[in-house]
Amino acid sequence: MKKLILGAALAVMMSTAAHAETVGVSMAKFDDNFLTVLRNGMQDYAKTLDGVTLQVEDAQNDVAKQQSQIQNFIAAGVDAIIVNPVDTDATAAMSKIAEEAKIPLVYVNREPVNIDTLPDNQAFVASNEADSGTLETKEVCRLLGGKGKVVVMMGELSNQAARMRTKDVHDVIATDECKGLEIVEEQTANWSRTEGADLVTNWLSAGTEFDAVIANNDEMAIGAIQALKAAGKDMSKVVIGGVDATQDALAAMAAGDLDVTVFQNAAGQGQGALDAALKLAKGEKIEKKVYVPFELVTPENLKDYQAKN
Repeated sequence: MKKLILGAALAVMMSTAAHAETVGVSMAKFDDNFLTVLRNGMQDYAKTLDGVTLQVEDAQNDVAKQQSQIQNFIAAGVDAIIVNPVDTDATAAMSKIAEEAKIPLVYVNREPVNIDTLPDNQAFVASNEADSGTLETKEVCRLLGGKGKVVVMMGELSNQAARMRTKDVHDVIATDECKGLEIVEEQTANWSRTEGADLVTNWLSAGTEFDAVIANNDEMAIGAIQALKAAGKDMSKVVIGGVDATQDALAAMAAGDLDVTVFQNAAGQGQGALDAALKLAKGEKIEKKVYVPFELVTPENLKDYQAKN
């Protein structure tokens, strides 16, 4: 009888061990509001899964550090790796390292430059950036009645999302409905609230006049709001747009300062990336690109949006 009990106990232990999986996660940087929501969403989801352990590292916006973290994950024998790239142009080397080690790799949020040549055991989970800047700019265009002067605040230019969202702006302005919009300034503020405030302050000091700010993310949009308020500008006369629908952005919208943002489901991307990594670790085949939809958020639908999220 004791042997039977012992055998059953060992079988349970072996089964648990067989299903236990460790996933290494390298985030571009912890000090980012949106990426913090993504990281927390991934970690919270992992806690609901039996036998799943996350090893989460901060690359501190350093490409070399991120590649080193991937190599360390491989040396530690993780079952899969999730990467939020510091520089999307550096992902080909990361893919090669993981492929040679035969460890599945999933990119999250920022599209890798080698997206069309990813190995069979690699994938990308994010939202389709062709939608984000498009939704934002169309709403800004609508609020301006199809004409006016706008300034564009770009994210880090090494980041595919910044390049794509900026392209979206230009594509929308090229349409018949919005060709009355004129871009008078377009510069990067590196996703930063502080840099966004400084950039708008410089534009105002130079005498640049504009009717709207189209920012690649909410943090820069909030920086723009801070600068405009500091300069004594009437916020009801300037349209401000961002992307991400962070809590700070929603508060700014409720206060009447932010006019449009686009919800990018950070927690949903984190969950989707972990699901993809675990499936690849089990040898399952998945789509190379897994998209989580964007959603336009304006003062008109803010309460409904908050109620369901």
